[in-house]
Amino acid sequence: MSYLSDLCQSNEYLSFRSNIPLRRIAVDSDSTKVWKLYDSGPKTVANPLICLPPVSGTADIFFKQILALHAKGYRVISAEHPVYWTVKEWNEGFKKLIDHLGCRQVHIFGASLGGFLAQKFAEYTANCPRVASLILCNSFTDTSVFNYNDSATVFWMFPSLLLKKMVMSNFTSVTVDAEIADSIDFMVERIESLSQQELASRLTLNCTNCYVQPQKLSNTPTTILDVFDKYALSSTVREDLYKCYPNAKLAHLKSGGNFPYLSRSDEVNLHLQIHLRQFEGTNLSASEPLPDST
Repeated sequence: MSYLSDLCQSNEYLSFRSNIPLRRIAVDSDSTKVWKLYDSGPKTVANPLICLPPVSGTADIFFKQILALHAKGYRVISAEHPVYWTVKEWNEGFKKLIDHLGCRQVHIFGASLGGFLAQKFAEYTANCPRVASLILCNSFTDTSVFNYNDSATVFWMFPSLLLKKMVMSNFTSVTVDAEIADSIDFMVERIESLSQQELASRLTLNCTNCYVQPQKLSNTPTTILDVFDKYALSSTVREDLYKCYPNAKLAHLKSGGNFPYLSRSDEVNLHLQIHLRQFEGTNLSASEPLPDST
């Protein structure tokens, strides 16, 4: 595309791309399956915050979180998974990735599909916990809320243009403020960069019938971060998430749309710090003390 979004041209994004390298890591027997990630902050921290994107996102969508939390001494990893067609396959791949990175347990900030996969991974490793805590942003616990359950098994056959149209149909068409508009433009660029197989596999994970068993996660510290303005998921889905995590801390944003980590990054970053602060000084800390801290 010849058009570049304002966020993509911003000094903040350009600084991020020039200072933090994109890593490519293959952990599966199939070497073509490559995780893409940005790993920022002290590598001695074995319990980092890992950010997982929605269907439409790539690893760089969390650049505002990486820059802000890096400056506070946190290790932050934004990870974009390769083509996986089942949640089981994703879980196995993610476990290999965090083993490869030398992580003991991880804090996960998951947006939409990323939040769902984070919950499924916590469930998958419940007997030997690898998830120290969860921050779920505009997320869900049951894929049946989507309208494509019946056709999910054939997404691999759909042309790229149709898959992109399906994803972007959930982007708001109402008038929004400049920050939300910029976040949508940025995410549209990210969608355009995804291959047909990448998009098809993500939609398959998002829409194949599957649900979280929250009773297995009852001891996992959780923060639910969501917005009160219009976004892709209904208020019913939001309420169901609250019911599954009655002890979760709630972090509400008055507005922010589908991508508040871009459109309301200062608020989101503050809530992430508040969530992670409970682990400081413990063996689950996501940060090293800054040199001038007392």
